[in-house]
Amino acid sequence: MAVQLATHVPKTASDEGVVAAATKAIGKALVEARELIGEITLVVQRDAIVDVLRALRDTPGLEYQQLMEIAGVDFPDRAERFEVVYHLLSLTRNRRIRVKLSTDEATPVPTVTGLWPVAGWLEREVFDMYGVAFAGNSDLRRILTDYGFEGYPQRKDFPLTGHVELRYSEAEKRVVYEPVSLPQDFRNFDFLMPWEGPEYLLPGDEKATAEAAGAPSPATAPNAPSSVNPKTPAKTPKTTDTPAQTGGGAPADKAATKEARKPRAAKAKSEVSKAPRTTKP
Repeated sequence: MAVQLATHVPKTASDEGVVAAATKAIGKALVEARELIGEITLVVQRDAIVDVLRALRDTPGLEYQQLMEIAGVDFPDRAERFEVVYHLLSLTRNRRIRVKLSTDEATPVPTVTGLWPVAGWLEREVFDMYGVAFAGNSDLRRILTDYGFEGYPQRKDFPLTGHVELRYSEAEKRVVYEPVSLPQDFRNFDFLMPWEGPEYLLPGDEKATAEAAGAPSPATAPNAPSSVNPKTPAKTPKTTDTPAQTGGGAPADKAATKEARKPRAAKAKSEVSKAPRTTKP
Protein backbone atom coordinates (compact mmCIF):
# COMPACT_ATOMS: atom_id res chain seq x y z
CA MET A 1 0.00 0.00 0.00
CA ALA A 2 1.42 3.37 -0.99
CA VAL A 3 2.14 5.90 1.76
CA GLN A 4 -0.34 8.77 1.71
CA LEU A 5 1.22 12.07 2.84
CA ALA A 6 -0.77 14.76 4.57
CA THR A 7 -1.81 17.73 2.50
CA HIS A 8 0.41 20.15 4.43
CA VAL A 9 3.60 18.13 3.81
CA PRO A 10 5.57 19.73 0.92
CA LYS A 11 6.35 17.45 -1.97
CA THR A 12 10.01 16.62 -2.58
CA ALA A 13 11.30 16.19 -6.10
CA SER A 14 13.25 13.02 -6.82
CA ASP A 15 17.06 13.15 -6.97
CA GLU A 16 16.99 11.00 -10.08
CA GLY A 17 19.09 12.61 -12.78
CA VAL A 18 20.61 15.25 -10.47
CA VAL A 19 24.11 13.76 -10.57
CA ALA A 20 24.09 13.62 -14.37
CA ALA A 21 22.74 17.17 -14.68
CA ALA A 22 25.25 18.51 -12.12
CA THR A 23 28.13 16.73 -13.86
CA LYS A 24 27.16 18.33 -17.17
CA ALA A 25 26.73 21.81 -15.63
CA ILE A 26 29.95 21.77 -13.63
CA GLY A 27 32.22 20.14 -16.19
CA LYS A 28 35.92 19.69 -15.43
CA ALA A 29 35.60 21.34 -12.01
CA LEU A 30 33.92 18.19 -10.67
CA VAL A 31 36.33 15.83 -8.88
CA GLU A 32 33.86 13.24 -7.59
CA ALA A 33 30.08 12.77 -7.36
CA ARG A 34 28.47 10.21 -5.06
CA GLU A 35 25.00 9.44 -3.76
CA LEU A 36 24.63 7.66 -0.44
CA ILE A 37 21.51 7.03 1.68
CA GLY A 38 19.55 9.49 -0.39
CA GLU A 39 22.11 12.33 -0.14
CA ILE A 40 24.16 13.70 -3.05
CA THR A 41 27.70 14.96 -2.42
CA LEU A 42 29.82 16.74 -5.01
CA VAL A 43 33.57 17.14 -4.49
CA VAL A 44 34.87 20.02 -6.60
CA GLN A 45 38.08 21.94 -7.26
CA ARG A 46 38.79 24.73 -4.80
CA ASP A 47 39.43 27.53 -7.31
CA ALA A 48 36.19 26.80 -9.20
CA ILE A 49 33.82 26.93 -6.22
CA VAL A 50 32.15 30.19 -7.33
CA ASP A 51 31.38 28.89 -10.84
CA VAL A 52 30.20 25.55 -9.43
CA LEU A 53 27.72 27.08 -7.01
CA ARG A 54 26.50 29.52 -9.62
CA ALA A 55 25.83 26.64 -12.00
CA LEU A 56 23.94 24.72 -9.31
CA ARG A 57 21.85 27.80 -8.56
CA ASP A 58 21.06 28.98 -12.09
CA THR A 59 20.89 25.78 -14.17
CA PRO A 60 17.27 24.79 -15.02
CA GLY A 61 16.43 21.46 -13.44
CA LEU A 62 18.89 21.97 -10.57
CA GLU A 63 17.81 25.32 -9.14
CA TYR A 64 19.53 25.22 -5.72
CA GLN A 65 18.67 28.82 -4.91
CA GLN A 66 19.52 29.04 -1.21
CA LEU A 67 22.79 28.64 0.69
CA MET A 68 21.88 27.03 4.01
CA GLU A 69 25.24 26.48 5.69
CA ILE A 70 29.02 26.52 5.30
CA ALA A 71 30.85 24.12 7.61
CA GLY A 72 34.45 23.09 8.19
CA VAL A 73 36.01 19.69 8.88
CA ASP A 74 39.57 19.00 10.04
CA PHE A 75 41.58 15.95 8.95
CA PRO A 76 45.08 16.55 10.40
CA ASP A 77 46.64 13.56 8.60
CA ARG A 78 45.85 14.89 5.14
CA ALA A 79 48.07 17.18 3.12
CA GLU A 80 45.08 19.49 2.66
CA ARG A 81 43.69 19.00 6.12
CA PHE A 82 40.53 21.11 5.87
CA GLU A 83 37.28 20.47 4.04
CA VAL A 84 34.85 23.31 3.44
CA VAL A 85 31.30 22.01 3.00
CA TYR A 86 28.46 23.99 1.37
CA HIS A 87 24.84 22.94 1.88
CA LEU A 88 22.36 24.15 -0.74
CA LEU A 89 18.55 23.99 -0.81
CA SER A 90 16.24 24.08 -3.80
CA LEU A 91 13.13 26.04 -2.85
CA THR A 92 11.22 25.12 -6.01
CA ARG A 93 11.96 21.39 -5.83
CA ASN A 94 12.44 20.99 -2.06
CA ARG A 95 15.67 18.99 -2.16
CA ARG A 96 19.21 19.49 -0.95
CA ILE A 97 22.76 18.93 -2.15
CA ARG A 98 26.20 19.01 -0.54
CA VAL A 99 29.33 20.49 -2.16
CA LYS A 100 32.82 19.93 -0.70
CA LEU A 101 36.34 21.16 -1.40
CA SER A 102 39.74 20.75 0.26
CA THR A 103 42.34 23.31 1.33
CA ASP A 104 45.24 23.78 3.75
CA GLU A 105 46.26 26.36 6.32
CA ALA A 106 47.92 28.71 3.83
CA THR A 107 45.68 28.51 0.74
CA PRO A 108 42.56 30.70 0.81
CA VAL A 109 39.20 29.67 -0.62
CA PRO A 110 37.38 32.05 -3.00
CA THR A 111 34.48 33.76 -1.28
CA VAL A 112 30.92 33.23 -2.48
CA THR A 113 29.54 36.45 -1.01
CA GLY A 114 28.89 37.62 -4.55
CA LEU A 115 26.33 34.84 -4.96
CA TRP A 116 24.83 34.94 -1.44
CA PRO A 117 25.62 37.88 0.88
CA VAL A 118 24.82 35.66 3.90
CA ALA A 119 27.99 33.72 3.07
CA GLY A 120 29.96 36.54 4.70
CA TRP A 121 28.79 35.48 8.17
CA LEU A 122 29.15 31.77 7.44
CA GLU A 123 32.70 32.17 6.10
CA ARG A 124 33.62 34.14 9.21
CA GLU A 125 32.50 31.23 11.38
CA VAL A 126 34.68 28.77 9.45
CA PHE A 127 37.60 31.20 9.65
CA ASP A 128 37.10 31.67 13.40
CA MET A 129 36.84 27.96 14.18
CA TYR A 130 39.38 26.49 11.73
CA GLY A 131 41.54 29.35 10.44
CA VAL A 132 40.51 28.83 6.80
CA ALA A 133 40.87 32.11 4.90
CA PHE A 134 38.41 33.24 2.23
CA ALA A 135 39.82 35.42 -0.52
CA GLY A 136 37.53 38.31 -1.37
CA ASN A 137 35.64 38.44 1.92
CA SER A 138 35.84 42.11 2.89
CA ASP A 139 35.06 41.54 6.59
CA LEU A 140 36.92 38.38 7.57
CA ARG A 141 37.03 38.80 11.35
CA ARG A 142 36.40 36.49 14.27
CA ILE A 143 32.73 36.17 15.03
CA LEU A 144 32.29 33.60 17.84
CA THR A 145 35.43 33.84 20.00
CA ASP A 146 36.50 36.76 22.15
CA TYR A 147 38.80 39.63 21.23
CA GLY A 148 42.45 38.57 21.21
CA PHE A 149 41.61 34.85 21.18
CA GLU A 150 44.55 32.64 20.25
CA GLY A 151 44.19 29.57 18.05
CA TYR A 152 41.25 27.92 16.32
CA PRO A 153 38.98 25.90 18.66
CA GLN A 154 37.60 23.34 16.18
CA ARG A 155 40.99 22.09 15.01
CA LYS A 156 41.77 18.59 16.23
CA ASP A 157 45.12 19.70 17.69
CA PHE A 158 43.61 22.54 19.76
CA PRO A 159 43.88 21.77 23.51
CA LEU A 160 40.62 21.30 25.39
CA THR A 161 41.60 23.96 27.92
CA GLY A 162 42.73 26.52 25.36
CA HIS A 163 45.97 28.49 25.51
CA VAL A 164 44.91 31.46 27.66
CA GLU A 165 42.16 32.33 30.09
CA LEU A 166 40.72 35.70 30.99
CA ARG A 167 39.72 37.20 34.31
CA TYR A 168 38.95 40.63 35.74
CA SER A 169 41.97 42.13 37.51
CA GLU A 170 41.17 44.33 40.49
CA ALA A 171 44.71 45.71 40.39
CA GLU A 172 44.50 46.81 36.75
CA LYS A 173 40.72 47.38 36.75
CA ARG A 174 40.29 45.57 33.43
CA VAL A 175 40.00 42.13 31.91
CA VAL A 176 43.41 40.47 31.50
CA TYR A 177 44.58 37.35 29.68
CA GLU A 178 46.81 34.81 31.41
CA PRO A 179 48.21 31.38 30.50
CA VAL A 180 45.89 28.57 31.47
CA SER A 181 46.66 27.09 34.91
CA LEU A 182 44.77 24.00 36.00
CA PRO A 183 44.08 23.61 39.75
CA GLN A 184 44.05 19.83 39.38
CA ASP A 185 45.03 17.22 36.84
CA PHE A 186 42.57 15.68 34.47
CA ARG A 187 40.71 12.77 36.00
CA ASN A 188 40.97 9.31 34.52
CA PHE A 189 37.85 7.18 34.31
CA ASP A 190 38.09 3.38 34.30
CA PHE A 191 34.41 2.67 33.43
CA LEU A 192 34.42 -0.46 35.61
CA MET A 193 31.43 -1.78 37.48
CA PRO A 194 31.25 -0.49 41.09
CA TRP A 195 31.31 -4.03 42.53
CA GLU A 196 34.35 -5.05 40.49
CA GLY A 197 36.57 -2.21 41.64
CA PRO A 198 39.54 -0.64 39.86
CA GLU A 199 43.00 -2.16 39.71
CA TYR A 200 44.52 0.87 41.39
CA LEU A 201 43.92 2.61 44.74
CA LEU A 202 42.30 6.01 44.84
CA PRO A 203 43.72 8.57 47.31
CA GLY A 204 42.45 7.62 50.75
CA ASP A 205 41.70 3.99 49.95
CA GLU A 206 44.96 2.87 51.52
CA LYS A 207 43.40 3.67 54.92
CA ALA A 208 40.59 1.17 54.39
CA THR A 209 42.48 -1.84 55.84
CA ALA A 210 40.85 -4.70 57.68
CA GLU A 211 40.74 -4.50 61.47
CA ALA A 212 42.71 -7.11 63.36
CA ALA A 213 41.22 -9.52 65.85
CA GLY A 214 40.35 -7.79 69.11
CA ALA A 215 39.35 -4.50 67.51
CA PRO A 216 36.43 -2.74 69.17
CA SER A 217 34.26 -2.96 66.04
CA PRO A 218 31.59 -5.71 66.26
CA ALA A 219 31.91 -6.34 62.50
CA THR A 220 33.96 -9.25 61.31
CA ALA A 221 37.22 -8.20 59.67
CA PRO A 222 37.33 -9.70 56.13
CA ASN A 223 41.13 -10.04 56.04
CA ALA A 224 41.72 -10.74 59.71
CA PRO A 225 43.44 -14.00 60.70
CA SER A 226 40.56 -14.90 63.01
CA SER A 227 36.85 -14.22 62.77
CA VAL A 228 36.54 -14.19 66.58
CA ASN A 229 36.49 -10.80 68.29
CA PRO A 230 37.63 -11.57 71.87
CA LYS A 231 37.13 -9.19 74.72
CA THR A 232 40.32 -7.66 76.11
CA PRO A 233 40.65 -6.24 79.64
CA ALA A 234 41.15 -2.48 79.86
CA LYS A 235 44.48 -1.28 81.25
CA THR A 236 42.90 1.57 83.24
CA PRO A 237 39.52 1.67 84.99
CA LYS A 238 36.82 3.47 83.05
CA THR A 239 35.14 4.75 86.27
CA THR A 240 36.42 6.40 89.43
CA ASP A 241 35.67 4.59 92.67
CA THR A 242 37.11 7.15 95.12
CA PRO A 243 37.47 10.98 95.12
CA ALA A 244 41.26 10.56 95.20
CA GLN A 245 41.17 9.12 91.65
CA THR A 246 39.61 12.35 90.37
CA GLY A 247 42.06 14.71 92.08
CA GLY A 248 39.26 16.00 94.31
CA GLY A 249 38.39 15.48 97.98
CA ALA A 250 39.24 17.31 101.20
CA PRO A 251 42.85 18.27 100.26
CA ALA A 252 41.67 19.81 96.99
CA ASP A 253 38.85 21.68 98.70
CA LYS A 254 41.26 23.11 101.30
CA ALA A 255 43.70 24.29 98.61
CA ALA A 256 40.88 25.92 96.62
CA THR A 257 39.56 27.74 99.70
CA LYS A 258 43.02 29.07 100.51
CA GLU A 259 43.45 30.30 96.93
CA ALA A 260 40.08 32.03 96.99
CA ARG A 261 40.87 33.96 100.19
CA LYS A 262 44.01 35.55 98.78
CA PRO A 263 43.96 39.34 98.31
CA ARG A 264 43.19 40.62 94.83
CA ALA A 265 46.69 41.99 94.39
CA ALA A 266 48.24 38.60 95.20
CA LYS A 267 45.95 36.91 92.67
CA ALA A 268 46.94 39.41 89.97
CA LYS A 269 50.65 38.67 90.44
CA SER A 270 50.12 34.96 89.92
CA GLU A 271 48.08 35.37 86.75
CA VAL A 272 49.75 35.13 83.32
CA SER A 273 48.56 38.02 81.20
CA LYS A 274 48.42 37.78 77.42
CA ALA A 275 50.23 40.34 75.35
CA PRO A 276 47.82 42.92 73.92
CA ARG A 277 46.90 42.31 70.25
CA THR A 278 48.14 44.81 67.74
CA THR A 279 46.32 45.51 64.54
CA LYS A 280 47.88 46.90 61.42
CA PRO A 281 46.32 50.07 60.12
